[in-house]
Amino acid sequence: MNINTKSLVSITEANQNFSRVARLVDENGAAVILKNNVPRYLVVEFGQAESVQESADEDVMAISKRLIEKNRKAYEVLCGRD
Repeated sequence: MNINTKSLVSITEANQNFSRVARLVDENGAAVILKNNVPRYLVVEFGQAESVQESADEDVMAISKRLIEKNRKAYEVLCGRD
């Protein structure tokens, strides 16, 4: 996931000024709330929640396929297909 640096908000600021977080979501499509300077929460419009989840699922599948291909010989040995 690419993160727009203009959409980053500290958890303290989000707590004190949630209307700014909502405005960022309206302007940029998402806001990322940082906790201890690490991205921790993603705020998106409710209508976008399903597409965000689908993207995450696709990423998992792509990673899984890449790992299986990279380690195919090891998997075959483990499954007794050597």
